[in-house]
Amino acid sequence: MEDIEDLLVGGGGGAPPGFRLPVVASVGVNTKTKRKNNTFQDSLKDHKYNTAKIPGTQTIYMKTFGCSHNQSDSEYMAGQLSAFGYNLSENQDEADLWLINTCTVKSPSQSAMDTLITRCRSAKKPLVVAGCVPQGSRDLKELEGVSIVGVQQIDRVVEVVEETLKGHEVRLLTRKTLPALDLPKVRKNKFVEILPINVGCLGACTYCKTKHARGHLGSYTVDSLASRVRTVVADGVKEIWLSSEDTGAYGRDIGVNLPILLNSLVAELPSDGSTMLRIGMTNPPYILEHLKEIAEVLRHPCVYSFLHVPVQSGSDTILTAMNREYTVGEFRAVADTLIKLVPGMQIATDIICGFPGETDEDFEQTVNLIKEYKFPQVHISQFYPRPGTPAARMKKVPSNIVKKRSRELTTIFESFTPYVGMEGKVERIWITDIATDGTHLVGHTKGYIQVLVVGPESLLGTSAMAKITSIGRWSVFGEVIEILSQNVTSHENQGDKYSTCSDLNETCCSKKLETCACGLTSSCGQTEDKNVSVSQDGEKPGENRGLNLIGLLLRKRKNNSCGKMEDKKMLEKDEKQETSGDRVHKWVLLDKALLVGMLMSLLTIIAIFLYVGSRDFSSK
Repeated sequence: MEDIEDLLVGGGGGAPPGFRLPVVASVGVNTKTKRKNNTFQDSLKDHKYNTAKIPGTQTIYMKTFGCSHNQSDSEYMAGQLSAFGYNLSENQDEADLWLINTCTVKSPSQSAMDTLITRCRSAKKPLVVAGCVPQGSRDLKELEGVSIVGVQQIDRVVEVVEETLKGHEVRLLTRKTLPALDLPKVRKNKFVEILPINVGCLGACTYCKTKHARGHLGSYTVDSLASRVRTVVADGVKEIWLSSEDTGAYGRDIGVNLPILLNSLVAELPSDGSTMLRIGMTNPPYILEHLKEIAEVLRHPCVYSFLHVPVQSGSDTILTAMNREYTVGEFRAVADTLIKLVPGMQIATDIICGFPGETDEDFEQTVNLIKEYKFPQVHISQFYPRPGTPAARMKKVPSNIVKKRSRELTTIFESFTPYVGMEGKVERIWITDIATDGTHLVGHTKGYIQVLVVGPESLLGTSAMAKITSIGRWSVFGEVIEILSQNVTSHENQGDKYSTCSDLNETCCSKKLETCACGLTSSCGQTEDKNVSVSQDGEKPGENRGLNLIGLLLRKRKNNSCGKMEDKKMLEKDEKQETSGDRVHKWVLLDKALLVGMLMSLLTIIAIFLYVGSRDFSSK
């Protein structure tokens, strides 16, 4: 089937975020009446999940593979679906439709996608596939008979889901405009905004399939990105991750550059340092000319002193075969300059083991580079030939040698002790997550070193001073000794504005936070594969319908009952104590008025009964 082009004038125009477009005008569908390969969709027509339901009331299971950009796309799609009333669930069985956001970087990710699609077919559930796999390989046999959302069509996901639930196959893959940044969004972590600054890249790496999916460089404007930062800061976000296929290439298609953007975004951050900016992955060629300006931004108190710069190989011969457009010497110039100019600078990098043509000498150069810099984070992967790329046609290194080199480099990397000397130091940290062990909270230093602390979940979204008590290989452990800033965002109304503390030593008023189910990030700074679920960022439009007057008043009482607490008390009280403490606050005036009104109504009713009774008695 041919790709269905956008039929609206202006491509990305039409309806503002939050409104459905008429299906006839915006989505072409294939009802599959004359096509042979229609077994999957046709099998859904008689299935229980295809029974008539009110549109927007079904349950959707979402699964995301790949990088932070994919995660952001999933959050946008979840936000739009949630805004229309769809329920999002992590339970595959209870879902009426599955939505899989795919990654094409490595074979294992695509294999996992294939497995999930097979499972979905077996369960006879309607299926929508999004992301880089269908965009870059639209003719895959595995994608026959399923609906597809392209990487630049995520703002049309509601329409695709609705038509798919009706038994139609919908494919939206081609558009030249970027999705809007102000679409509804459900964040996996309510304190972390993943902000895409551009899509695609300028490179042409011989092994990369992502370019096939994300295409040529397309940058958002500085003004639109600055506006988005203002919005998410007002929502209570505490970390902003700039996401891109190549951050360093930002703006070269629209006449600006990365330093211009970074300075504009930093100007929008709260002056108390309560919200931090994390610069995304950047390849060496595009930041060489801006190293001093980028170093200056990385020194800013509101910017993590951390950068992900992939080197991929320590051999110039292999870098040339990869078409990476830089030399090992230029990578060293990037690393050396940033380490010299930025105190506490942390650099993460990537290595591909066993690229076609890699000799023992080439691999030894890679080993020496990693030993020299002792990077605290290295993402090591084996070479995976991706279909349709030039590297897939190159002569491969035997798989047993590739695996051996990968194990050897991993052993060397794991022997490093990057956090020696931190024990006993006091560091400012920003706490935004819960560790996978369910016990520790996850904070990060300005160098983005992971600090695990024990404390109540009310510490999520705060900045604090922590004393490092012990060190591990992948993180350090600390003890919170002082809270500097506190989250004050309303978790029941996303429209409530964020405000910073005027005094960093004063604890701001905050509400008890909900449990965050997110895990840690991977070594290369990308989020691990997680299911997207509805968070407490904002309520779905339909949730308020069932609220009665008393429920609304009780909610208002809870919202207004937040009082100031001393830092020491907050650390000593556990979650149950805080919850029970909230319930014994004094009643507000509105509650008293309600009680008085109910009492007066009762007295009036009694008086009426007495009056009527006395008249009846007199008439007798």
